[in-house]
Amino acid sequence: MNGAGVIAEILKREGTEFLSCYPRNPLIEACAAIDIRPILCRQERVGVGIADGYSRIRRGKTNGVFAAQAGPGIENAFPGVAQAYAENVPMLIIPGGLPLSRQYVRPVFRAADVYRPVTKWAALAHNVQELPDQMRRAYHAMRSGKGGPVMIEVPDEVFEAEFNGELDYTSVPVLRLAPDPGSVKKAALMLLAARNPLILAGQGVHYAEASEQLAALAELLPAPVATTNPGKSAIAESHPLSLGASTRSRPKMYTDFMAKADLVFAIGSSLTKTPFGPGVPPGKAIIHSTNDAGDVNKEYRADHALVGDAALVLDALIAEVSRQKGPGGGNAFTSLKEEVAQAKKAWLGEWAKFLDSDETPLNQYRVIRDLMRTVDRSNVIMTHDSGSPREQMMPFWETTAAGSYMGWGKSTQLGYGLGIIMGAKLAVPKKLCVNVMGDSAIGMTGMDIETAARNRIGILTVVFNNGVMGAERDVLKVSDKKYGAMAVGGNYTKVAEGLNVAARRVEKPGDIVGAIKEAVSVTETGAPYLLEFTVKEGRDFSRYPLAGL
Repeated sequence: MNGAGVIAEILKREGTEFLSCYPRNPLIEACAAIDIRPILCRQERVGVGIADGYSRIRRGKTNGVFAAQAGPGIENAFPGVAQAYAENVPMLIIPGGLPLSRQYVRPVFRAADVYRPVTKWAALAHNVQELPDQMRRAYHAMRSGKGGPVMIEVPDEVFEAEFNGELDYTSVPVLRLAPDPGSVKKAALMLLAARNPLILAGQGVHYAEASEQLAALAELLPAPVATTNPGKSAIAESHPLSLGASTRSRPKMYTDFMAKADLVFAIGSSLTKTPFGPGVPPGKAIIHSTNDAGDVNKEYRADHALVGDAALVLDALIAEVSRQKGPGGGNAFTSLKEEVAQAKKAWLGEWAKFLDSDETPLNQYRVIRDLMRTVDRSNVIMTHDSGSPREQMMPFWETTAAGSYMGWGKSTQLGYGLGIIMGAKLAVPKKLCVNVMGDSAIGMTGMDIETAARNRIGILTVVFNNGVMGAERDVLKVSDKKYGAMAVGGNYTKVAEGLNVAARRVEKPGDIVGAIKEAVSVTETGAPYLLEFTVKEGRDFSRYPLAGL
């Protein structure tokens, strides 16, 4: 076989089901020949997102793969890979490369070099015989430690060269680190000694598939659980100890319990400071648990640390806390549960006028409320897009199943949610997969809803159309007043119909539920659907400041 055949065969052995791609790359044909389905996107950035969403839902055990052509193809993919790098998503990027003889001729785009700052590992393949070793290194990088995109740039002559000998390659396992037993004992002592401990869970809990252990530790201590943006649904938010998730907007009880916490146990989080995620207020003791020792003391001073896979850390802590604590403690759990429930009820009461609004244009929170009440949330994968939809969805969409929400936002590219929801649907075809976009976001990547139609990827895209770039209102005041700079417009239902996607435009509150039911029924046939809601500008966000931040 040639180099393309070698890579395709290795992808097959690694469980690859489809190849997200566009458009000229020898790997596409080689994969199709051995029944790895090509999913050709319309825009490389979205193709990367498809691989991203697949990896998130498969928890990195089977990794999404994206292939692009040399030059303009991989140049155009850069924002998608940069977004995945910011989110620590493990996936494989395989661009074509210019001939080896031209690698140092200017001007030339040398992908492996250019992408090195936004990949966990990147390499240029120099000959066909090294491909098995390169692929093994790539999969090891994806499946050990902190996740991230990896890249192998393959010049045409390497794709075309004949491979000599038998292909000796076996699937690369996921490697997990276990925490130091002495560190576990100290962490348990600190947690039990704290008057008001709080657990802050990140997306490492998702990749470790440790939601059950997270809930078990929370109940055992007991301690309320808040989550980061990408950690949303690490614990089902219907759980009585869940405080919900935070971007710049958050449930009020998140703020209240964070304020009173004397110890924050961060698990599965890098604790990276970002404008679009929660911080830890000053004055809190911190136990930081992550699978990458480089994260510890990076942004916050850690009073104690546990390095290891989130599931193994939680297993060890549950055992040690149980040993140190002994039987009893039921009253404390009941009391904390009631306190969280009362705080949540009070917060939702403050927002009832928005959630129950009958106004037109529609209130976004009314749409979110009706969507939650209409779909089976235990069978949903949900994501937001950047900007206002993220701020509106993150606090109010209550998850009822762990791992049912893909939060993102360390980088905040408009339109990224469309690609990742397609990848999620490919990973779990029987689930309802929903992305909520604004009118600015669909302007960035909306043509790729045709990719969903052409490939029978039955996603539900919800568009909040308010005709304005709402997130920029604070920085474009003069520009908008004098020149209308923030105004955007369009009828996205007509756009969708022109791209062979069934769609409906909703303008009245009484039509919301019926439209959602119609949309869901279409997605169940394997076809995508676009629901466009004409909404108000939407200046109201659940923003309760964290003291000291």
